[in-house]
Amino acid sequence: MEFNFNKAIYLQITDLFCDEILVKKWNNGDRIPSVRELAINIEVNPNTVMRTYSYLQEKGIVYNKRGIGYFLTDDAFEKTLKMRKEEFIKQDLPVIFKTVKLLDINFDDLKTLYNEFESNK
Repeated sequence: MEFNFNKAIYLQITDLFCDEILVKKWNNGDRIPSVRELAINIEVNPNTVMRTYSYLQEKGIVYNKRGIGYFLTDDAFEKTLKMRKEEFIKQDLPVIFKTVKLLDINFDDLKTLYNEFESNK
């Protein structure tokens, strides 16, 4: 994993983790990689992964079965989708709107570009 120095590593791991949930690589109730396993796979300190898991526990996305491991909650997908939408609306969308305004791009152009993007998938 390549990290961006403008954002805390544990939050970047959280983003990666949430992406895996949203593309349904992991489903509600699934057991997820252990702290050590994930740390090895993405080449970070286990404490950083632990911080990610603690954050996701606070958000109600994962839970720990002591001695067994970490699991996704029964509503992990829904909570992840809600959390990511809120982050996008608060953080990313204002930057996008500012850029659209600065570049004098209208919404009809955006709609056309979006439709082209969707048809090329």
